Amino acid sequence: MNEPATAQQQFCAGLTLAPGVRCEHPDAGVAGALAPSAAEASVDGGSLRVDDVELPTSNVTQDYLKAIYNIGEWGPDGASTSELAARLGVGAPTVSENVQRLAGAGLVHYRPYRRVTLTVQGRRVALAMVRRHRLMETYLALQLGYGWDEVHDDAEQLEHSVSDRLLGRMDDVLGHPVRDPHGDPIPQPDGTVALPRAHRLDDVTPGQPVRIARISDAEPELLREISDHDLDLDTEIEAGAVDLSTEATAAIWVTRA
Repeated sequence: MNEPATAQQQFCAGLTLAPGVRCEHPDAGVAGALAPSAAEASVDGGSLRVDDVELPTSNVTQDYLKAIYNIGEWGPDGASTSELAARLGVGAPTVSENVQRLAGAGLVHYRPYRRVTLTVQGRRVALAMVRRHRLMETYLALQLGYGWDEVHDDAEQLEHSVSDRLLGRMDDVLGHPVRDPHGDPIPQPDGTVALPRAHRLDDVTPGQPVRIARISDAEPELLREISDHDLDLDTEIEAGAVDLSTEATAAIWVTRA
């Protein structure tokens, strides 16, 4: 449940937010895991095991569903066509054409000028792809010595071809992690996602003790800047006390220390 607000500031998950920033975290389940909805839990006889999902054969379809999930994970649900175009590096007409195709296949909800959202089946495929990508990133970083600014591109290639057997072995070797090297939650085999009640660092009023919960990997240059300041997941800092660029500050998500 959200904490009460005043006219000037809002309190959320132990943090005082800047004016105009809203507390919109979904209610969390046991240990912070977001449980699937009743509709999702009823799919295929009640099974939501993402490792059992039959993935579309098209890499483009896989990429679109993953992108829609990623864009909406830490913000408003779904994705706009312009956000998808920027994320996928294609033009708006291409996005519109592919999104309509996905809607016809029952994988997304699409209405012109509205955010594209995932159907129950589309979400299952998206969770499976996100799980593949983030487990791959974690394996590359922890087992093969990749830097956290290097893992994304190779994981993008490998996620489409890795077998379920190999993915399971990697998960075992890693000890079944719940987050990747950037703090993004790894969907578990049953479909649960341990999403922390975090806010962007620039949304928090200065002076508060905070703990870094996530660092966006959208721009490798920002990861390198953040590393140069000896910042990492679980590092405790005071909001506003670290001399970072505006872009780097916006790439860091924090919880109460």
